[in-house]
Amino acid sequence: MKDRVEEVLDEIRPLLQADGGDLELIEVTGDGVVKVRLQGACGSCPFSQMTLKMGVEQVLKRRVPQVKEVVAL
Repeated sequence: MKDRVEEVLDEIRPLLQADGGDLELIEVTGDGVVKVRLQGACGSCPFSQMTLKMGVEQVLKRRVPQVKEVVAL
């Protein structure tokens, strides 16, 4: 599952990078929690949690059904 999550994140990354941000995959747990670290502009953006939940998490859940949640560390 980690490889599939990484593939999807690689597709999302250019959108984040276009606004000066990025994310790093830290861990994919056995119970479907994806842990990421927001970087660059995403790390300090007041809308980062919305981007994480409404953007990254929704895309991952759709493309990798085993994903239950995405959390930022």
